[in-house]
Amino acid sequence: MSLSVALQSAVILLREGVEAMLVIAILAAAFHRAGQGRAVRLLGAGAATAILASLAAAVVFALYFNGAHDDRMEAAVMLLAAGLMFYMSGWLFLKQDAAALAASLKAGAHRAMASGAALPVFAIAFFAVFREGAETILFLHALAQTAGGWSGSLFAGLALAALALAAFYVAMQRLAMRVPMRPVFLATSALLFVMGLRFVGAAVQEFQEQALLPFDEVGAEVLTPLGFNPSWEAIVPQLAIVALAVAGLLLARRRAAATAPAAAE
Repeated sequence: MSLSVALQSAVILLREGVEAMLVIAILAAAFHRAGQGRAVRLLGAGAATAILASLAAAVVFALYFNGAHDDRMEAAVMLLAAGLMFYMSGWLFLKQDAAALAASLKAGAHRAMASGAALPVFAIAFFAVFREGAETILFLHALAQTAGGWSGSLFAGLALAALALAAFYVAMQRLAMRVPMRPVFLATSALLFVMGLRFVGAAVQEFQEQALLPFDEVGAEVLTPLGFNPSWEAIVPQLAIVALAVAGLLLARRRAAATAPAAAE
């Protein structure tokens, strides 16, 4: 057994899978706390569908594009995923109040989930996994070609990485069950929002790599280690999204303050 091949395959799966697992884990933890078992099942369905779609996409890329992925398609997937993350971030933020959430559930939150949040829940899991899935399979295919085929060492590395991702998922769920609901929802909302911003920057980077957008460096060295695109072309739309989110938050608080006296009467 080759330790080098096992480590390389494990690193590929961990590197590409940890971000998708984080999205699904934090959402599943929040929905578990809210008693939304159907939403958790939708997350699983979206992830499973994305794995199948990733396999199909990898076959298409290998047969028709010589194993090279399309940066423009990847950018489109990232933007779709970012939009869904922003939507779900806002939804979770608005549901942070445990009492309001309980009242909403009693008044028909299951109906609201079916009509208003079911598709985004499925789609966010799908795009989070699909964004990484096809690329992961292509990387593993390239590793197999250079390492003498799909060997036991390669599969051993994948199994080890899969166990690590599963352990991470379980740890997230157990931790969330011990924390009050409000902090879980707030933390989940914040994490999704930040990851959505990162996806926007990554999509811009894909366009920059295709020379469809210029690259004017910001000069902030801290951005790159944090995974952000250090260019004005990425920072400006990200700041605009933050401004819109802040404006929406202020508007929501103003409406809540205006309706509170009427509810008290």
